[in-house]
Amino acid sequence: MPTYKRFKRTNFLLIIGLLTNLSIGAYAQQKSTGIFDGQNTIGTATQPIAARYASASQEYELSSVGTVQDGANFLWKRIKGDFIVYTRGRLQSKEPGHKIGWMARATLEPGSRQVSAAVFSNEPASLEFRRSGDGSIDQTQTTVNNADIIQLERRGNTYTIRAALFGEPFQVREITEINLGDEVYVGLFVSTSHKNTPAKGVFQDVRITVPVKADAKPGRMDLGSRIELLDIATGKREVIHTAPNSIQAPNWTTDGKTLIYNGQGMIYTFDLTSRQQKVLNTDNIKNNNNDHVLSFDGKLLGLSSGVSELGGSIIYTVPVTGGTPRQITPKGPSYLHGWSPDGRSLVFCGSRNNEYDVYKVSVDGGPEVRLTDAKGLDDGPEFTPDGKYIYFNSNRTGTMQIWRMKPDGSQQEAVTDGEFHDWFPHISPDGNWIVFLSFLKDEVAAGDHPAYKHVYLRMMPIKGGKPTVIAYLYGGQGSINTPSWSPDSKRIAFVSNTDVSTLSPIEITGN
Repeated sequence: MPTYKRFKRTNFLLIIGLLTNLSIGAYAQQKSTGIFDGQNTIGTATQPIAARYASASQEYELSSVGTVQDGANFLWKRIKGDFIVYTRGRLQSKEPGHKIGWMARATLEPGSRQVSAAVFSNEPASLEFRRSGDGSIDQTQTTVNNADIIQLERRGNTYTIRAALFGEPFQVREITEINLGDEVYVGLFVSTSHKNTPAKGVFQDVRITVPVKADAKPGRMDLGSRIELLDIATGKREVIHTAPNSIQAPNWTTDGKTLIYNGQGMIYTFDLTSRQQKVLNTDNIKNNNNDHVLSFDGKLLGLSSGVSELGGSIIYTVPVTGGTPRQITPKGPSYLHGWSPDGRSLVFCGSRNNEYDVYKVSVDGGPEVRLTDAKGLDDGPEFTPDGKYIYFNSNRTGTMQIWRMKPDGSQQEAVTDGEFHDWFPHISPDGNWIVFLSFLKDEVAAGDHPAYKHVYLRMMPIKGGKPTVIAYLYGGQGSINTPSWSPDSKRIAFVSNTDVSTLSPIEITGN
């Protein structure tokens, strides 16, 4: 009798163990990993593996061994409503059947309704989807093999994959009428059907964004903000500061120690060592916008601040350490964008007689010199460090392009080809590169540069050549309006945006 009882108990425990291994609980970690809330193995896994997050590099590592065809190791976060999720990911294993990417699921059960932005080894990136529970998985393919830029977006019941090889624009595919419910599980996944060959993915620059609502009023600037630093040699991005409100247009001081940006009419300094923000004293000038520029010697800061009784934005200068601003332009709108290298002149976009053109004015004020007169909008003027050219953007052709001219306004010529609407050229301190902001033509008109759009930061040699994408982001107005190169020409500071609900201290190195 005692032997029989032991036999029954042993078999009972064995059955429980088998049932557990066959359930989604084969591995379920409800402990946060980085910005994610939990981790589950979907389907059956012979060797569940915990995800790893490295705070110093802001990278995630995720592996999977021996899942079924529909299985995956899934690192997730619950999100309600619309979202945009982005990463630069690499599949370190190259076996057929291995894949990585983003997944959105109605539940954590096998057979759940789902959508995935999936990257395979040596195959095109695809948008995979299951419309009904336990139904078949269908897909629509891009033509990008071995994509390392992976983005999945939800707008209502429409899902979109944007995939690219780093440096190239996105390829886009979408599906409609996929109902996963209002709140879904969204996250990174790794999958393989091999029992003995692990699939492994490494993900950097992971961003979860909640965009503005589709019916949001145009012109709003109230999403949260991330200040990011971009290494132009590697494309690696680092979040260094987040804010629940709109902060905009970081300038980099000439000593490389501080960023200067605006928010809610104030000017702020941000110490890159202590990661602390302070208000810069601008006396009674407290309606500052995102057109603020440092002089080449780093001693003065030029401001653009709204004064309604003078016609709009007015240009001032103030010591970089703060003080009482000095008014330069008598009337607005006047939007500052550049200093001459000798510190004697300012160049700005001004509206005079209902026409926006590029003007030059002495740093002491006085008569304005009109440098452009083409019909359309000319904006964003900036001197090269050697003082030989002024670069600016103009939509005189019907497309916003980057142009350049001599400091006296002569020899005006386009330098980008019009594939996108290009704004705000910024020349590296060593004079070798131009970085600018590119809007998509199907989202934005030629004369507009709104916030909260899909945009690229693109870079090209100043001697000419094809621009390459160096950052893919959700932003626009306020992201990079003014010069934001580091003094050693190795990094760019910019702002990306999201609803405050997704901002996480984990994104900031060291937390």
